[in-house]
Amino acid sequence: MQYRTLSDGTTSFEVSTLCLGAMNFGTRTDPATSRAILDRFVEAGGTFIDTANNYSVWSGGTGRDSEDLLGAWLRERRGRDSVRIATKVGAAQKDQMKPLSTTPPTNYEGLSAEVIRRQAPESARHLGVSHIDVLYGHVDDRDVDIAETVGAFGALQQEGLIGISGISNVATWRVVEAREEARRQGIAPYGAVQQQHSYLQPAPRFGRNNFVTPGLLDYAASTGTPERPLLAVTVYSPLHQGAIARTDKPLWGGVDHPTSHARRALLHEVAADIGATANQVALAWLLGGDVPVIPVIGASSVAQLDEALGAADLVLDPEIRARLDAEPGEAR
Repeated sequence: MQYRTLSDGTTSFEVSTLCLGAMNFGTRTDPATSRAILDRFVEAGGTFIDTANNYSVWSGGTGRDSEDLLGAWLRERRGRDSVRIATKVGAAQKDQMKPLSTTPPTNYEGLSAEVIRRQAPESARHLGVSHIDVLYGHVDDRDVDIAETVGAFGALQQEGLIGISGISNVATWRVVEAREEARRQGIAPYGAVQQQHSYLQPAPRFGRNNFVTPGLLDYAASTGTPERPLLAVTVYSPLHQGAIARTDKPLWGGVDHPTSHARRALLHEVAADIGATANQVALAWLLGGDVPVIPVIGASSVAQLDEALGAADLVLDPEIRARLDAEPGEAR
């Protein structure tokens, strides 16, 4: 396992370069299997675990199932000091009688100061921890003044409830503006941003703000100075929910186009040539990029986790990366 530093210029700590996503723990992934996956991840050197306060309400859960399971596991294993926990607020149900939606009306609680101040301590309680290492705003909220949102995160940092704050599903200019607002308020800026990202890229579309963009990576690469504190990029759905490995699974979320199908086929060719799996090559491509990101890997079995862990130390040779990065139609 490899490690890297998360920092916002005030708080810093090390995390594993693979982050374990706990979204389905306690619901689609039964508690016993969830605990086995967590045990194996830590045994392999994993230290970074990601969840949210609304997982997996759409699967019949309460929304806190994953946090509750992690809290029980931490108590059972007495493992709080061995891991860093990230959770999210802002996308739980505003109206408990209505479903969540990724399109308006979303029914998200949003990122007002009231929501952040109310939900963050609840997440800590369900997790059974005295502080949350990373707290993300789950979905950017443009209906709330950015100064209010940033200030609420800053207050929780100053109180010691959270270590590093972050934002997810957001346009790059909003990340920059939020960090500038933190500077104006004299508080720590967002130290992490979480977006969707994989070897398969979406077709461009105005308003599609949940994906990593070249501009976001360029901005992240410019950080790490006293004037511009470090910004880490964590990425969800790096294996496209199984569609990287399984060519029979449909592509979704804007990536279902000919280039994606060609790139997926190329991943399988490269994997066969180097004796790895397509999933491992896809993760290694993310880990070894010009601007490395931290993939959030989901697993519903220990076997799936072990496959992903095989990418942690897989280094792609320059010629392999060039082959993977070739423009469509270029000779390989």
